[in-house]
Amino acid sequence: MSVTIYHNPRCGKSRTTLALLEGKGIKPRVVEYLVTPPSAADLKSILKQLGMTAQDLVRKKEAADVGVSPDRLTEDQLVAAMVKHPILIERPIVVSGKKAALGRSPEHVLTIL
Repeated sequence: MSVTIYHNPRCGKSRTTLALLEGKGIKPRVVEYLVTPPSAADLKSILKQLGMTAQDLVRKKEAADVGVSPDRLTEDQLVAAMVKHPILIERPIVVSGKKAALGRSPEHVLTIL
């Protein structure tokens, strides 16, 4: 099974989710998305897998910090802003096959494995 985690090593939830996966014997491909952000196409695919909109996945505080007003942007504009400023992307995101889950409770990612 191919598993990818979009990871921020400075985030406690992200570190916990990665440790949870590794504890289950899963060696995910780790993408430090702040260093290597997903493309717009990849982000749209991830959003579809999550069943979320870009508005659902944007970090509101960080949006204010970088001067992005999510409420005033179209879906495509917000995705473009998230690619340009990956700090806007909520984390961690785990992708397994055609499924994805947000690890805002780390255990939630187990539902897609």
